[in-house]
Amino acid sequence: MRIHILVADDDPHIRELLRFILKKDGYVVMEAENGEEASRVMENEQVHLAVVDVMMPAKNGWELCEEIRKFYDIPVIMLTAKGQIEDKEQGYLSGTDDYMVKPFEPKELLFRIKALLRRYQMVSSELIQINSTTIDRRSYEVKIDGETLIIPLKEFELLAQLASQPGRIFTREQLLQLIWGNDYEGDSRTIDVHIKRLRERFYDITDDFVITTVRGIGYKFEVGS
Repeated sequence: MRIHILVADDDPHIRELLRFILKKDGYVVMEAENGEEASRVMENEQVHLAVVDVMMPAKNGWELCEEIRKFYDIPVIMLTAKGQIEDKEQGYLSGTDDYMVKPFEPKELLFRIKALLRRYQMVSSELIQINSTTIDRRSYEVKIDGETLIIPLKEFELLAQLASQPGRIFTREQLLQLIWGNDYEGDSRTIDVHIKRLRERFYDITDDFVITTVRGIGYKFEVGS
C-alpha cells in the first residue's frame, strides 16, 4: 500500500519542495493551498498523514488540525515559521503530533514522517508491544516479561493512550477529555496524580518505557533502549 500525504500550505514554493522530496521517497502527495481546500481533500481522498502550515487563508492550521483530530485518526505535522513556545503550545493544544519550524531540513522532515507513521500503526492494534511489555486493550492487562499486572482502570486507560503513540505530546486537557470525557468536572491535577501513580508502579519493574513531563504542556510516552 502506498502512503498518501496531504501537504496544506499557501506557499507554492514549499508545496513544490515537499512534493519533490516526498514523491522521491515513494509517497503519493496531495496538495491544498488553504485550510478549506485541505478539508475537501480529506473528505474525498484517503490520507495517511498531513503536513499542515499554520498561517493559511480560509482556515488556519490550528483549526484544520482540530478538525482532523475530531474526524480522522491520522498523524499531523505542523510546518510553520511561528517558532515561539506559545505558538508550539497552541499547536499541541490543537492536537498536532509534531512541530517543525521553517526553514527546515527536508531529510529531518522525512525522518519525522516515518517515525509518526510507525507510531500510528500501533494505535489500531489492541495489543501494544513495547519491548518486553505488552498492553492488552481487550483484557485491560499489562504483561511484563510474561508476568501479568492488573492496574486500576483509569491508570490503564491513561497508560494505553500514551503508549499508543510513543513520542507524541499529550496536553493534560487532551488526556482528561480522552480518558475522563467532556463532562468530567475535575481539573488537570487528576492527570498529574495518575501519572505519578503509574511512574511509581512501574519504576522498579521495567525500563521498557518512561513517561516524561513536557514542561508547561503535558506528558509523552518514550520507549526505553
